[in-house]
Amino acid sequence: MISELLPESISAYLPDTIQLIYLVATAFFIRGLKLLNSPATARKGNQLAAIGMLIGVVVTLFDQQIVSFELIIVGVVIGGLIGIVLAKKVEMTAMPELVAVFNGFGGAASALVAWGEFARATDITIFDSTVLVTTGLSIFIGAITFTGSFVAFGKLKGFISGNAITFPGLNIINIGSMIGVLVLIGVFTYDPANMTIFWIIMGVSLLIGITSVIPIGGADMPVVISLLNSYSGIAASMAGFVLGNNLLIVSGALVGAAGLILTNIMCKAMNRSLANVIFGSFGGDGGTSGGGGATGDKSVNETSAEDLAIQVAYASKVVIVPGYGLAVAQAQHIVKEVASKLEAKGVQVKYGIHPVAGRMPGHMNVLLAEADVPYDLLYDMDQINPEFATTDVVMIIGANDVVNPMAKTSPGSPIYGMPILNVDEAKRTVVFKRSLSVGYAGIDNPLFYEQKNQMFFGDAKKSLQALNEALNEV
Repeated sequence: MISELLPESISAYLPDTIQLIYLVATAFFIRGLKLLNSPATARKGNQLAAIGMLIGVVVTLFDQQIVSFELIIVGVVIGGLIGIVLAKKVEMTAMPELVAVFNGFGGAASALVAWGEFARATDITIFDSTVLVTTGLSIFIGAITFTGSFVAFGKLKGFISGNAITFPGLNIINIGSMIGVLVLIGVFTYDPANMTIFWIIMGVSLLIGITSVIPIGGADMPVVISLLNSYSGIAASMAGFVLGNNLLIVSGALVGAAGLILTNIMCKAMNRSLANVIFGSFGGDGGTSGGGGATGDKSVNETSAEDLAIQVAYASKVVIVPGYGLAVAQAQHIVKEVASKLEAKGVQVKYGIHPVAGRMPGHMNVLLAEADVPYDLLYDMDQINPEFATTDVVMIIGANDVVNPMAKTSPGSPIYGMPILNVDEAKRTVVFKRSLSVGYAGIDNPLFYEQKNQMFFGDAKKSLQALNEALNEV
């Protein structure tokens, strides 16, 4: 330890100095988290939080002789190179998958730290019951986060079905397994020398991560991602108790609390409880109900780039509602071009963002920010809803369930009561979509068949490019 290299008069004060520096790092975390509330300050918030983490890591490395500095430097270099490559190569549309992977690795790291601290002890009697309990909890929560996050990654990536994968009794098995693991943690605390119990805790926890996420449909992936993010923070906090590291305890608790708050916000945005999300087996890939034209005895009004260009060019106010379809088509840049041309013609343009649009919290905000859409044009649901009544045209690009009026009118609908963007109050709505396919909720959208709605069928990017060209002629 570095204290051995210092004079006794100085080393006596070193523990207090380290805790003081940890407090400074914590202040950076809290301020950074506060700045994440706004897209305009989020970048600065990330930078402050990164500085706080750098301070914490450097101080910890000098305080604890955990491993040789050569290995630490190698790890930093390799990890840094991987981070740079990911930052440069991963598309914004793949950001939810990347976040899921980060959550998984965070959980795994916490579990490995707790395991490593326990495994390196030559005398396990030095661990009191608090350390043993938190060791078990860190492994339990970290392992669930690891496998659960990679199942979420698979669902987002498409090599695992986005539909709810379930079978009779699965929820009971999951709940029973969780209770069983908690009991085993108690047994492990009483008899820490029994490594069989230790490995059973880890193995069952890894399985719970898989079985608890596979029955959750694609519609709920934003909630799952934020919940797993919370799990990773809680696991880190538990690892902090194992190590006796106050900074890790506080930073993990901040991540855990922030994730739970965000999860709660997402649940409210869908008017569903967290228990319903976890055990409800709701949502999926979304099937198709037909292409352009009619579905059964229902007919739709179609529009073209030229017709729409006239409508929006002579409008006073246009609201753009982005959805996951916009992300898939990578149409964020052409949306910005269309909006800029409309603004040049004197049209007021705003963006209406639903909290669960996309596949992770804030997905649409990040996507539009990449295209340099001004932050002050992005309005959340509560801000934009009062304005739809005075809006001439709403362009709905790849969104479905978040604008479905059945949430307000059909008590039997699975989305009934879910707060939506009230686009049906506008004078005209135009839906950009490949077909009349249902959304993740698996239900039809009566908005498509409204008299004042028009469907613009096709790939969102190509449709917007055609609209952009047509605006040159208006």
